[in-house]
Amino acid sequence: MQTLDLPAAAGTNAGAPVGDKQKREREDGAASALELTSKKLRPPGVRSVGWALVQAARLHRARTGDRLAKLGLFAGQEQVVQALASAGTMTMGDLAALLRVRPPTASKTVTRLAALGIVERRAESGDGRVVRVQLTPAGLAKAEAIERIQEEVEAELLDHLDKTDRRRLRKLLRKAARGLAEAAGASGQSIDVDVDAEIEAEAEIDEAEVLPS
Repeated sequence: MQTLDLPAAAGTNAGAPVGDKQKREREDGAASALELTSKKLRPPGVRSVGWALVQAARLHRARTGDRLAKLGLFAGQEQVVQALASAGTMTMGDLAALLRVRPPTASKTVTRLAALGIVERRAESGDGRVVRVQLTPAGLAKAEAIERIQEEVEAELLDHLDKTDRRRLRKLLRKAARGLAEAAGASGQSIDVDVDAEIEAEAEIDEAEVLPS
């Protein structure tokens, strides 16, 4: 008895071998769908400089935070330790001004560090209302460990950049910061002064590197 090969119903391929052309079409369709999905999932500002800067800063902060956690510190506390390591002793007001935070915020951080035995507070002789803060011996050891952490993360950050690119990146970021400070107007005046000082210092370093020893 003669049998007839009937075409499969539309939309089905049960029992039918998939030809090379059909297979390629399906693969192309899947690839197109994946590409479309990837484009839809991209952050809206992915092509902006600001977005790239924020992502780099977040990753840098995360890497630093992971290492600080091994020292028993939270991100932000290392700034107090470093400030005191540089200054030796500071009043709470001076510390808050240097870190550009409100005095209650600085006081809360110092209280936590004091509980860890990293800093100690002493009343100013002759005026008990003025409190000075300084590192303990354990705090000085933490400061050295923090410096090593920052050097490690810095090396990771700049691993794919040569010396010229690193110098150029520092300059560009500081110029960008100055632009934001100028846009902020009077509220950004102090930041603008600091950025200008950093740019000038960077120029002196560049000049020293160029000049023969």
